[in-house]
Amino acid sequence: MTDQPASLTLLALGGVPMIEAGADLAAVILAALDGAGQRLADGDVIVLAQKIVSKAEGRLIDLASVEASQQATDIAGKVDKDPRLVELILGEAQEVMRVRPGVLIVRHRLGLVLANAGIDQSNIDHHGRTLALLLPIDPDASARAIRSAIKDRTGADVAVLIIDSLGRAWRTGTTGTAIGVAGMPGLVDLRGREDLHGRRLETSELGLADELAAAASLVMGQADEGRPIVLVRGVTYDRRDGSAAELIRPRHMDLFA
Repeated sequence: MTDQPASLTLLALGGVPMIEAGADLAAVILAALDGAGQRLADGDVIVLAQKIVSKAEGRLIDLASVEASQQATDIAGKVDKDPRLVELILGEAQEVMRVRPGVLIVRHRLGLVLANAGIDQSNIDHHGRTLALLLPIDPDASARAIRSAIKDRTGADVAVLIIDSLGRAWRTGTTGTAIGVAGMPGLVDLRGREDLHGRRLETSELGLADELAAAASLVMGQADEGRPIVLVRGVTYDRRDGSAAELIRPRHMDLFA
């Protein structure tokens, strides 16, 4: 037990340009930090909205280039969605979990269970076309690459999170969720530690990356704020290279699959 105060600071950075395919996100982050008068220090956490990572990695798809299969067309009629969008969703999915009017829930190839395979059409300049933005191919790898580039250019040993707003079973509303992690644990195992009264914890595991994702999402905003990068300071975490994958409950332990 300690009587020392604790604090956490989150700064949503402004001045971030519209991101195009091939953008150097490390350079974008450092420019935004410079514009805010901030210099990185060891232990800082950089949180990125999934959208800018997906855009930089060329995951923006023109639906005019998509041909819907019969399965996609059949499902589209049940959920009232564009069959071409449904085709993209099926292409990102391991399996379809629920089909209801207006709702298509799938198990994503990354293991996430979410609506529409995380494919989004908001906050995209469609340029007169009908576009859809897919999740990064490997968000953990994306986070590692950005972290490495930042360390090479600044020397600072930071963690990087890539987050998205996801819905949750049994709860209404979306919340920020980590889909890519580098430089810190996604999951912290507290089992074996003692509580305030000396009782050993037996089942406690902390979704550290998700808790940070939710906090960062609050200052990012969800509409037209245009603040997709957040600098977080004051997080105490083990210096190990974790992943968002460790937050996915193994299928054999999923009692509600």
